[in-house]
Amino acid sequence: MDQPVSANSSATLVTECPNHAEAMSPLYMEAYCRSIEQPESFWGDLAEQLIDWDQPWQRVLDDSNSPFTKWYVGGKLNACYNAVDRHILAKKGSKVALIHDSPTTNTIRHVTYNELFDKVSRLAGGMRKLGVKKGDRVVIYMPLIPEAIIAMLATARLGAVHSVVFGGFAASELCTRIEHAEPTVIIAANCGVEPHKIIYYLDILHEAVAMSRWKPRKNIIYRRSNILMSDLDETWDIAWESALDSPVDCVPVDANDPLYILYTSGTTDKPKGIQRPIGGHLVTLMYTMNTIYGIHPDDIWWNASDLGWVVGHSYICYGPLLYGATSVMYEGKPDRTPDPGQYFRIIDQHKVSAVFSVPTAFRVIRRVDPDATFGRKYSLKSLRTIFIAGEHCDLETMKWMRKTFKVPVLNQWWQTETGSAITATCVGFAQNLQTPPFTTGLPFCGYDIYVLDKNGHEAKPNELGRIAVKLPLPPGNMATLYRSDELFRKTYFQRFPGYYDTMDAGYKDENGYIFVTARDDDVINVAGHRISTSSLEDAILRHPDVADAAVFGVPEPTKGQIPLCLYVTKPNVVKPPAKMSVELINIIREVIGPIAAFKLAAQVQSLPRTRSGKQAVCSSVSPMTLKCGHSFPLFRQNDAQIDGRSGSQQTHHHSGNDRGSAGLCRHYSSPARARLRNGRTRSRAATNCEMRQSFRYCLLKVFPFSFLPSSLPYFLSIYRYCMHSNKARNMVKGLLKENAENSFVYHLAMLISIGRILDVDIFGFFTALSIQHASRVLRAPVR
Repeated sequence: MDQPVSANSSATLVTECPNHAEAMSPLYMEAYCRSIEQPESFWGDLAEQLIDWDQPWQRVLDDSNSPFTKWYVGGKLNACYNAVDRHILAKKGSKVALIHDSPTTNTIRHVTYNELFDKVSRLAGGMRKLGVKKGDRVVIYMPLIPEAIIAMLATARLGAVHSVVFGGFAASELCTRIEHAEPTVIIAANCGVEPHKIIYYLDILHEAVAMSRWKPRKNIIYRRSNILMSDLDETWDIAWESALDSPVDCVPVDANDPLYILYTSGTTDKPKGIQRPIGGHLVTLMYTMNTIYGIHPDDIWWNASDLGWVVGHSYICYGPLLYGATSVMYEGKPDRTPDPGQYFRIIDQHKVSAVFSVPTAFRVIRRVDPDATFGRKYSLKSLRTIFIAGEHCDLETMKWMRKTFKVPVLNQWWQTETGSAITATCVGFAQNLQTPPFTTGLPFCGYDIYVLDKNGHEAKPNELGRIAVKLPLPPGNMATLYRSDELFRKTYFQRFPGYYDTMDAGYKDENGYIFVTARDDDVINVAGHRISTSSLEDAILRHPDVADAAVFGVPEPTKGQIPLCLYVTKPNVVKPPAKMSVELINIIREVIGPIAAFKLAAQVQSLPRTRSGKQAVCSSVSPMTLKCGHSFPLFRQNDAQIDGRSGSQQTHHHSGNDRGSAGLCRHYSSPARARLRNGRTRSRAATNCEMRQSFRYCLLKVFPFSFLPSSLPYFLSIYRYCMHSNKARNMVKGLLKENAENSFVYHLAMLISIGRILDVDIFGFFTALSIQHASRVLRAPVR
C-alpha cells in the first residue's frame, strides 16, 4: 500500500534522473539535478553571474521558517539599476529597449535604454518630492504603454513597491486595491483605447478615490493628448510632465523586500496580494530568458500579454530589460485591429525572434482566418519559437499554429504565485522540441514536483492527481500574501504539509513530463470517473465546424455530475444546432467513451474571454444537500490561477453609469460596494415586485411548463454555478451580450442578474417550485 509522501523524504525526482536521460538533454539533467540536490550552490552561482549587487548576501537560503523561505539573505540590490542603469554603463544606451505598437492609435514608438533611463530617473525624482520613499506603495493604473513600464521602474528605483492594476477595471475593483495597498501616490493614464471605444481611466480613478477610505497624496496623470485631452482635478491630480524632476539614484533594498504586489483572485472580499521578493525574482528572470526561451541580447522578444498580469510583469517589463533585449508592447487585438493579420505583421515588421501568448489568441485568428489569408503577405523568417501558457491548448489549434507559423510551439505551466515557469520545454538547454501532445514540459530548475491523491499518496505514472511541489520553493516565488501571512499558509501549504499545493490537477508520465489537465476544481466526477473538462473541450474542438468551446460540470441525480458544453461554430456554418449537438455527442463517445455521459450541448455566438484572452469559466466542487432533499453541487471561484484569472480581474469594464443587464450583475460585497449600494438601490418591496414579474414572464414565455421538468435540473445547476463564481458571472454577462436574440440565454442571464443584485436565493426558490403550484408560488411574496 502506498504511504503518504513525507516532506522530509529524500526520494525526489533526483533519484530518477538516470532513468529519464533519454527523454532529457544532458544540459538540462545536470542543471536540474544540481538545483534539487545542491540548491544553495546552484542558485548562489547564478546570482553572482547574472545580477549586480550593492551588497553581497550572507546566506543563499534560509528555510528556518518554512514556508516563508528567504533567498540571498543580507544581500542588497535594486531592480531598476539591473534593468536600466547597468546597460547605460555598458555603453548600450542607444539600443531600443521598448517597441510600442498600437494599431488602435495608429502609432509605433521606439524607446531606447537612454530615453528609458532619463524618464525613469526624472519621474523617480518627482515621486520623491511627493513623499514616496523606500517601502511605500504606488498603485499604477494604465494601459499597455511605455509610460506604464516607466512608472514601474521609477517606483522600483526608489525602493518603493508598485501594484499594477489592470487598465480598465471598474471603479469598485480599483477602490478595493487602493484600500488594501494604501498607496502614497497613484500613477494613471487619462484613457485607454479599445476597438471603437475609449475607456475613461481618469473618471474611473476619481470615482475610486472618492469612494475609498484611503486617499493618496497625489495622482500623477499621463494624458494621451493624441486620443483625449482631459481636465485634471487640481486638488488631487498632477500632470505627468509636471511630475518629472531632477534625476535621482537607485536606492539599494534588501533582497527579500517586495518588488511588487500583484492582486489575484479573492480581492473582492479578502484581497490576495502576491508579494514578490526582489532578489530571487531578478535572478530567476535573468536565468530563464536564455535557458527557457533561448533569447539572446540582440533578439526582439514579444510577450503578447498585459502589464496587469504576472506574465506582463515578468516578461514584458523585467525579464527582457534585465537581459538587455528589446521588448515589444502590442496595444491591440489578435483579429480586430484592424484584421487577423496583425500577429504576422508585428513578427515581420519588428523582426520578432520569439512570441509568448495564450492559446486563445491563436484560436481566435484561426477561427476568423483559418487559411491565414491576411498573414500570407508577411515574412516569418525571424521567428524561431512560439511559447504558450495560461490555459489548455487543444490539439487542433496546436497543429494549426505549427503549420501556419512553421516553428516549434512549446507549452509551459506557471502561476501568478510562482512568477515564472514551473514546467517548460527549455530551448536554451537544447531539449527535444518535439514534445508529447498536451504536455507542459519537464519540471524547471528548483521544482521538485509530485502528483498526489487526496490522501497525500504519490500517484502512479499517468494517474490523475493534485500537483504539488516539495518545499523549499526556488527563488522568485511569492514570499507571502501582502498583510495576510496566515491566509498564505492556509491557502497553499495546509492541505499537504511540506508541499506547495498548486491546486492544479494533472499527471506525470514515465519520462517525467508533466501534464496539467485543469484546475483541480475543473475535474468533474461522472459516476465515479474523474474526467478533465479540458480533455472534453479538446475532443469537441476536433469537430471541423467548431471554433471554440467550454465545458463544465452540472449535477445529475444518478451520476452525480455530467458535462455541459457551450460551443461556437465557425463562420458560415449553417448546420442546425440540433444536428451539431448530435455530432458532438458522437465525437465524445468515440474519443472519451460512454463513461463521459455527454448529453448536453448548446450553441452560442461567442464565449466571453478575460482581458488576457482566456475563457471566463469555472467548475464544480463538493456537493451539498438542500433543504428540499435534492443534492446539487456548489460552485466556487478559483483562487490561484495565472495571468489575472480571478473573476474580478476578468470582468470587462463597464462605466459607472451603465444601466444594462451587465450592470445588474455587479456583486456588492466589499465595503466600498456596500456604500455604493446604499445610495443607489431601490426599495426592497419595489425590487421584489419587479423580480416576481420577471420570473413570471420567464417561466411562462421561455420555460413552458411542458419543458420545465426535464430542463429544470440543468437550469438550476447553471444558476447555482453562476451564483458562486465570479468567472461564471462573467460568462453569463458575455453570453447575454453576444446572444441577445437567444431568448433562453437572454432570460437565463436576466434571472441570474436579478438574483445577484438582490442576494436572493433563486436556486431555493425554483427548487420549491412545482408544476402543480406554479401560479400560487409566483403570486406569493418573496421572503
